[in-house]
Amino acid sequence: MKTITQTRLGILGGGQLGRMLIQEAINYNINVSVLDPDANAPCKNLCNKFTIGALNDYDTVYNFGKNLDLITIEIEKVNVEALEQLEKEGVAVYPQPRVIRLIQDKGLQKQFFKLNDIPTADFELIQSIEQLQATGFDFPLIQKIRKDGYDGKGVVKLHSRNKLENAFTAPSIIEQCIDFEKEIAVIVSRNERGEIATFPMVEMDFNPEANLVEFLISPSQYPEAIQLQAQQIATQIIIKLNMVGLLAVEMFLTKQGTLLVNELAPRPHNSGHQSIEGNYTSQFAQHLRAIFNLPLGDTKTITHAVMINLLGENDYDGIAQYQGLEKILPLSGVYVHLYGKIFTKPMRKMGHVTIIDEDRTQAIARAKFVQQTLKVIA
Repeated sequence: MKTITQTRLGILGGGQLGRMLIQEAINYNINVSVLDPDANAPCKNLCNKFTIGALNDYDTVYNFGKNLDLITIEIEKVNVEALEQLEKEGVAVYPQPRVIRLIQDKGLQKQFFKLNDIPTADFELIQSIEQLQATGFDFPLIQKIRKDGYDGKGVVKLHSRNKLENAFTAPSIIEQCIDFEKEIAVIVSRNERGEIATFPMVEMDFNPEANLVEFLISPSQYPEAIQLQAQQIATQIIIKLNMVGLLAVEMFLTKQGTLLVNELAPRPHNSGHQSIEGNYTSQFAQHLRAIFNLPLGDTKTITHAVMINLLGENDYDGIAQYQGLEKILPLSGVYVHLYGKIFTKPMRKMGHVTIIDEDRTQAIARAKFVQQTLKVIA
């Protein structure tokens, strides 16, 4: 492969993850091209070349990638067949198309977990409402559409066998509801040489309305044995996938102290945003190191970090305004990241804020103040 500064990198997806990846790539003088269907995508003005086009269209993805050296993704919903052809023609694609294909389908993910003895909730693959009604699982249960779900969309809790009006009719998986204590995540990376590095485990709280990460704390204060087990599970998965790149592994910690893998994301992830200020190497720098086959960076935390997502407020739809920004900027250890999205709507991810402090309690308290003060309106 060419040197990092000579390599023409393409990113499928021009959202906030691509934007933050470009912000890191600028430090290495990497030439970046981006493909996205939105003419006003957050990456538009940061990349060297911006192409408007559908990510799931074969010809669009193939033509975008055929003159590049390396392609990566910031969203899984892409045309895998085009990436497979580009890979055959000598374009490096990381994560590999076969990995993207597996992770695009939550049913295949679950079967992969079962085949490789990776702990996960009991599940059943279903094709119809009739199969759902006939399940041996007790209600309530969780139904997840197999393909195209994201950011909490495509997931529904079903409370009764007799009340399935909100159930999905598309192929899906069903799981028993997990009586969990906390949702946690570990991000793991692997380069072509097989070097692996895991970020410390983080704790997550979700917005119950939007089912999006709203509050993240790093590092976790759970016992070391649990944290090591979570890192070992993430490592086992990336090895079994034989994957190059960055992999976010979301898990449930049950009230009995058991870890169960929920879902995977083969790219930078919302559960790693705090690493920009809170770790020696950010998840975005690590992703670049992994796909360029460079030595992986030190993932240790520098200090306590709390990350909150900035979501569009309910009842506001229009050009985004950031109310309360002047009240939080004077605070020590507060880092604001706005994603360059022109329009806001309810529960849309518009940015995030990371708060760092040597005192965990102080970091959490300041994060709560920021959360109450900074609002995205129109």
